[in-house]
Amino acid sequence: MGSEPSWCLLLCLALSGAAGTEAPTADRGWQPTDIVLDCFLVTDDRHPRAFGSSGDRQKALLVLKQVLVPDDGSLEGITDFQVSTVAKDDADAPTIFEASVDSVQIPQAEALLHADCSGRAVTCEISQYFLGATRDATSESAAWFISMQVRGGPSVSMVMKTLGEAETGAAWHPTLNLPLSPQGTIRTAVEFQVTSETQALSSALGSSVSLHCSFSMAPGLDLVGVEWRLQHQGSGQLVYSWKAGQEQAKRKGATLEPEQLHAAGDASLALPNLTLKDEGTYICQITTSLYRAQQNIPLGILATPKVQLHLANKDLPHSLICSVTGYYPLDVVVTWVREEQGGIPAQVSGASFSSLRQSMMGTYSISSNVMAEPGPTGATYTCQVAHVSLEEPLRASMRVSPHTEQGTAFGVIFASILFLLALLFLGLRRQQGPPGLRGTLGSLSLACR
Repeated sequence: MGSEPSWCLLLCLALSGAAGTEAPTADRGWQPTDIVLDCFLVTDDRHPRAFGSSGDRQKALLVLKQVLVPDDGSLEGITDFQVSTVAKDDADAPTIFEASVDSVQIPQAEALLHADCSGRAVTCEISQYFLGATRDATSESAAWFISMQVRGGPSVSMVMKTLGEAETGAAWHPTLNLPLSPQGTIRTAVEFQVTSETQALSSALGSSVSLHCSFSMAPGLDLVGVEWRLQHQGSGQLVYSWKAGQEQAKRKGATLEPEQLHAAGDASLALPNLTLKDEGTYICQITTSLYRAQQNIPLGILATPKVQLHLANKDLPHSLICSVTGYYPLDVVVTWVREEQGGIPAQVSGASFSSLRQSMMGTYSISSNVMAEPGPTGATYTCQVAHVSLEEPLRASMRVSPHTEQGTAFGVIFASILFLLALLFLGLRRQQGPPGLRGTLGSLSLACR
């Protein structure tokens, strides 16, 4: 946003000072407050409503006048914006747009007000909005499109129109062909806004999601239509549309509450049973009788991996296989850690990987293999899997005994089996001796008598 102007520094000091003198309460009502944002004015009209290059952008200030903001006790002592705080003599002085918001609601005003002070960067661009084929910026036809994004917060699109006619002797903006107020600002009024609470979403495979999109328009404007589209990998498709009371859901289960459109300006879209086909950027477009604006909401689908660790073979040396299955998106990190008893864990190098496999539903699977080296006292091998769907890596561990212990155990078991077989053989010989031998023993017994 560049260097911080004096008005923003004063605002941050006022907010912090007021917050420190009085504890905030749960509900202090609403307070009208000026919200001032650093913006860029796109002056090249060859690409209307497009982000300009560095060569066709000028500094600008957007002053949203007397916006109702929830008061938690930190707004006391804040004064209205004063043009005198901006250095007009500077050759690089910004163009100042004073915008009235009396006719619309700004639902994310608090996020915009506190963004600079909380270190959350705000991106703001202003460009000319062309009504139909009109391309001249005069006081009777000039309208402006505003795009604002708070990092990690809401995204707002606005359309404002220029107010008033040139007064006798009024100064004019040197490049925009618009009259300036006595304070040197361009006076406008916001007539339409479309807001999304978040700039990106991630949801689990098979879950449901609600894509937020709200709007507000000035009296005299009519709602013409709502359209949701999905863009993914260069292709687009219609998901849902509402026009003149007629609904059309192209995606099975996609729903929007039509009664909320007029009552609350809520055009949020609900999607149940998410599949990988639902991934992409959703475009919420609101069309009124005069203006059109939209919000883009990227949606990512996540599937959590499952991890299993097992021996590849029982012969020496042992080979361990870590199977990672059912994950999405593609990127996954598999690492091996070896730890001897009483030793320090160390990462294992030289692991090999199988070819990538993809299921019918689109999730991925892969296996990793390492040769186990237990050492003289044995070692524990851990397969660690990191993925974007996990808050912490998954781990699966197995202890591998040293070769001497394994050989000794095998010898003891083998000797025990031979001993048991010998005992069984002798027992059978005693019970089932040869018939001739039994007769001879009987004769000897009779002779002794």
